[in-house]
Amino acid sequence: MKLNRIRKGVVGPAFLISLAGSVRAETIPPPVTQPGFAGLIGVAREDITPPVGIFSRNWGAAKHDVAETIHRPFTATVLSIQARKEDPPLLLAALDLGWWRTKEDEEFVRLPLVRELARDSSRVIVNLSHTHAGPSICREDREKPGGHLIDAYLTKVRDVLISAARKAVAGAVPATLEWRYGCCDLATNRDLPDPHRERIVTGYNPSRPADDTLLVGRVTDTSGKVLATVVNYACHPTIVAWDCKVLSPDYVSAMRSVVELATEAAPCLFLQGNSGELAPRDTYANDPEVADRNGTILGYSALSTLAAMLPPRSRLEYAGVVESGAPLGTWKRVPDIRSTVLEVVQVDVDFKLKPLPSSVEIERQMNIEQDRVKKERLLRNARVRRIVGEGASASIPLWAWRVGDAIILAQPSEAYSDLQLALRQAHPGRPVVSTNLSNGSIGYLCPMERHALDIYQVWQSPFESGTLECLIESAKTATLRLLR
Repeated sequence: MKLNRIRKGVVGPAFLISLAGSVRAETIPPPVTQPGFAGLIGVAREDITPPVGIFSRNWGAAKHDVAETIHRPFTATVLSIQARKEDPPLLLAALDLGWWRTKEDEEFVRLPLVRELARDSSRVIVNLSHTHAGPSICREDREKPGGHLIDAYLTKVRDVLISAARKAVAGAVPATLEWRYGCCDLATNRDLPDPHRERIVTGYNPSRPADDTLLVGRVTDTSGKVLATVVNYACHPTIVAWDCKVLSPDYVSAMRSVVELATEAAPCLFLQGNSGELAPRDTYANDPEVADRNGTILGYSALSTLAAMLPPRSRLEYAGVVESGAPLGTWKRVPDIRSTVLEVVQVDVDFKLKPLPSSVEIERQMNIEQDRVKKERLLRNARVRRIVGEGASASIPLWAWRVGDAIILAQPSEAYSDLQLALRQAHPGRPVVSTNLSNGSIGYLCPMERHALDIYQVWQSPFESGTLECLIESAKTATLRLLR
């Protein structure tokens, strides 16, 4: 049988297939490497479980204001990364919290890390898991039922985050952080055409694809012991919903439990990906057991990816042919050296805003509105307006880190998965951690074609059509700066 063409990516550039059907190796197959970083790495965790009775109405449809029980503990986990002991650390923090309502509250928690440890705002990323069953972290809610507990709770979060960061830095040891891509089908598309009206509702849509990319990191010391794991996955934690009177980290906690049980309790750091249109199939279940089941799905997917990784600081090399019943091409594991490069970039991206009512006008509408759900929407609009300002555009920060071979990207909005897909396509073979809700919370970033639709993610957001595409290009530029 004759082949008329070479299928790029299947055969690869190192081999030629002749028209006569013979195969001739032109070069030795390249080694299979495991991308990573070698330096000083520390990890620490603290408990941030909120008190029962704190104001926690995150859903407009909710009929209650405070939860009655705790599903699972809430945690703050910090990874400290340094190339040398004398360098200020990069601090990557993951918190089991929902989203920031005001810039002041976000900075109240994050900026002490900058002042006391990192020395520069470009070196700190605080990512929220985005649970929708968490406490309010907005001090402006202090007059609401259970609101009197918010000030003390937010102060606790700030203090234990500093404590965890200090412990991580003090306990840093020579270690490697290595990465592998996997997949998990927990996330599904949640842009569903309403069968009764011409609009898109936020619910499971089985007819549209969803990004199932999972990125797992493994931190090991010089003996090969696992010190920590990192799971970057894009999926809204919206299982424990409006009818459930519990405080819950949602699926994230069960995922961590599965991973940590298999890694001798090494802390697992969860980073919420670009999940603007992604959520579990069994979303809005109002049942913590469903959240646990979904977390178990992600946990086992993460363990499968970890199990497929090469041993620390090693690569595969082609070892030649062993003649048997068939000529057997063999590979061997050999020691490898990891990159020690650390680079950071923080840039401001100009986001165009939609024509928005002023803060004064939103306040006027709130004062006359009687419907509870509509009043909640107006309150959220008022807080977003304060964050972006009163102009026609807003300057939104973007954080990009190069950690050895990997890129870590952080930004405060809720981007669709187009962002992570575009960045990973731009850097094939390189781990790209892309996160939402980092160092702030603002609004959704939808693809241009979504802006012509009646859809929550469009009318909730203050940003104009084309903003997501602008962020994608800015992120590509920032990552190229790091790689140069």
